[in-house]
Amino acid sequence: MKRKFLFSFYETPQGKLLQFLEQKYLKRSITVGCKQLILQIGGLGWENNFIDCTLYQKYCIIDGKGNGCEDAVKICGQAYRLPIQSETVDLVILPHLLEFDINRFQTMREVERVLKPEGELIILNFNVLNIWVRLQFLWNIKMSESWRGYFISRFRIEDWLKLLNFEIRSTSEFTIDKIHTTPEQFKLGRYTFFSMAYAVRAVKRQYSLIPLTPVKLKSSRFVSASTGLESLTHRNRIKKHD
Repeated sequence: MKRKFLFSFYETPQGKLLQFLEQKYLKRSITVGCKQLILQIGGLGWENNFIDCTLYQKYCIIDGKGNGCEDAVKICGQAYRLPIQSETVDLVILPHLLEFDINRFQTMREVERVLKPEGELIILNFNVLNIWVRLQFLWNIKMSESWRGYFISRFRIEDWLKLLNFEIRSTSEFTIDKIHTTPEQFKLGRYTFFSMAYAVRAVKRQYSLIPLTPVKLKSSRFVSASTGLESLTHRNRIKKHD
C-alpha cells in the first residue's frame, strides 16, 4: 500500500480543504454505539479530528506501517488478509486505501467477511475525473517513480458492492467548499468533474434461503354438513322400509 501520494496531497491547499471536508463527513457518518467495534483500514494520523478514541475504546486501525492516531487500538497487518474473526465488526472505514492497494478486490472480500450482517461500510476515494488530482499525481510520479496509484471510478465501486451483496445507502462528493450527499447511487451531474473525492456508504445484506419442502395432502377427518344430512336421511329411509 503506497499511500505517500495521499499524505503529500493533504499538504497542498486543496488537500487541506479536502481533509477538513472528509473529517467533517466521517464525524457525522459514525453513528454506531461507542461499545461497538469499528475498524479503520489504513491509518491517517488525524483520527482525533473526527472521533474520540477515549470514548470509542473499540476503535481499531489496521496499517502495515503503524500509521494512525496513538489513542486508537492499532494492529499491524495486511488489508487483504485481516487478522479478525468473521462477522465481528460493526463498521469498516476505508479512507483512500483501495486506490493504492494492488489486492484491492481481495481486500473488499475480507471487509465483507469481517462485517456483521447489517454492518456498515464507508469508502473514501479520489475522483478520477478531477483535473487537479490528476496533475498533482503526475507531479508526484515525476518526483518519484515508485509512487503508483490505481484510481477507481465510483461506478466500479458500485459494481463491486453489488457483487458482494452490499446495498448503497448514500453517496457524497467533496467539492472545494461543500459536501454534496444524495441518498442514492451516483449520477452524472455538475459536481462530477469538480469534486476532488467521493464517498460511498453501504450496508451489508445477508439473505437466508428458506428451504421448500413438498406439502403432503392429508385426508380430512371431518364430513361436510350436506354429506352428513344425506347419509342420515338415507338411514332413516332404510329403517322405515324395514
